[in-house]
Amino acid sequence: MRARTLLKTAASVAAVAALTTGCLASGDEEPSGDSTSGSGSGSGSGSEGGSPGAGGSEPGDGVVEVFGAFGAAEQEAFEEALVAFEEDSGIDIQYTGNADFTTFIRSRVQGGDPPDIALFPQPGLLLDIASDGETLVPIDEFLERDVLDETLIPGFLEATTDADGTTWGAPMRMAVKSLVWVPKPAFTDAGYPLEYASLQELMTTAETIRDDGTAPWCIGYESGAATGWVGTDWLEEMVLRTAGPDVYDQWVSHEIPFNDPQIAAALDAYGEIVFGDGLVAGGANAVITTPFGTTFNAAFEEPPGCYMMRNGNFSTGFFPENVQADLDGTVDVFVLPPSEGGYDGQPILGGGDLAGLLNGEDDEAKEVMAFLTADTFGAEWAQAGGWLSPHATFDATNYPDETTKTIAELVANADVFRFDASDLMPAEVGAGTFWTGMVEWTTGDKTTDEVLTEIEESWPE
Repeated sequence: MRARTLLKTAASVAAVAALTTGCLASGDEEPSGDSTSGSGSGSGSGSEGGSPGAGGSEPGDGVVEVFGAFGAAEQEAFEEALVAFEEDSGIDIQYTGNADFTTFIRSRVQGGDPPDIALFPQPGLLLDIASDGETLVPIDEFLERDVLDETLIPGFLEATTDADGTTWGAPMRMAVKSLVWVPKPAFTDAGYPLEYASLQELMTTAETIRDDGTAPWCIGYESGAATGWVGTDWLEEMVLRTAGPDVYDQWVSHEIPFNDPQIAAALDAYGEIVFGDGLVAGGANAVITTPFGTTFNAAFEEPPGCYMMRNGNFSTGFFPENVQADLDGTVDVFVLPPSEGGYDGQPILGGGDLAGLLNGEDDEAKEVMAFLTADTFGAEWAQAGGWLSPHATFDATNYPDETTKTIAELVANADVFRFDASDLMPAEVGAGTFWTGMVEWTTGDKTTDEVLTEIEESWPE
C-alpha cells in the first residue's frame, strides 16, 4: 500500500458521509454497486462458509481483507494510518469501501464469502449478523477485554454486547453528537457564557439571546430521504438527560414501549426548545425545510442570524470555507449539559465504526483487529482531520486543532457514552417511523402521544 498526500478539508467533508449517521444507512436499500477498492483487490478469496468465523482470506497468506462504509478521502486517510503497521508486520491490508455497506456485507455473508474484518457503522447491524452464532467471532476470544475497558470511553462495548452478554465488536473510531456550536467571537463578545451546569441554565441564556433580538437556536432537519434524523437525535439527547442511560437502554431494546411516559416527557422537554416562542430561527415549521448541513451558516453572518446549534463533530465539514480554514478562531464548542432532576451525570450521544472479526482461523486478521482497536491507532488519520479516537487514553496531541482537542476532552470527561438509538433500533423504526414521526410532530401535525404511539405500533414483532 502506498502512502498518500491528504487534504485536511477533503477528509473532514468526507467524514460526514459515514458519521452524520450510521442512521442514514437502511437495511432495505437496494445494492448501489458502487464500491471503492483500496490498494488490494478486496475480492474475497477465502472460503465458501464452513466453521464459525471462517470467512475472508486464507490463513497465513499475508493478506487481510477489510470491508467498510467509507471511501474517497476517508479511505485515503484510513489507508495512510495502516502504512507503518503493514511495513512492520508484513501484512497487506486490503480495504474495500461501499456506501451501501448494509446490503454489501449481508450479500457477502449470505454468499459464504465474507471479509476477514468488517467495520460496521451501526451496532444494530453488527449484532444482527452476530445473531446466527456462526459468522462473527466474540472479541473475548482474541482481545483483552480488561485492557479495552481501561482505555475506551464507557458505553462503547455495551453497544456491541448481546442479551446473553457476548461482545461481538470493538470501536475503531468515534463520532460525537452532544455538542453545542457557537460563533466565536460573537458569542463571547455578547457576554454569553460557554459553561453550563444544566439544560435549565442553557435555556436561560437562550431566552436572553432571544430577548436581545436574535433567535438563539438554529435547527435543520432536511436531509433528502433521511429528513428527520436530526429530530431523532434531539429526542435521544433528552432521554439520556431527563430519564438517564438505564431508561435509554430499555427504550432502545424495547423493554419499555416507545411511548413510555418517560419518553413522552423527554420529547416534551425538546418541545420547550423547538416550539419555544422565538427560540428557533424561522420557527418550528422552518426546521423541516432547513438543510441540516447549512443550518449553522447564519451564525457566521454579520450580525449572527442565530447563536447555537446542537449537532456532531462532523458539522465542521459543512461550515463555510473561511470558518473551516480558521476553526479555532471562528467557533467555540461545549457539551449539551445534563438536566436538573434527571440523570446525575454528563452523558454523551454519538456513534462510530465498530470492527468485527469474521475469520477466526486467521491469526493475521486477529493481529489487525488488535491494531485497529488499540488506543494508539489513528494518529495519522487524526492529524489529517475528520477523525476521533474512541479511547480516552488516545494521545490528543495528534489532533490538528484546539477545537478537536476540546471535543475529545469533553467526551473523555463524560460519565457515559451511548450510541445513537435509531442506529440500534430495528430499521423499520430507526430509519423509518422514527424519522417521519419526528417530522410530523415538529410540524404540529401530530401530538406527542399520537406520534410516539404510532412509532410503538410500527415496532416489528
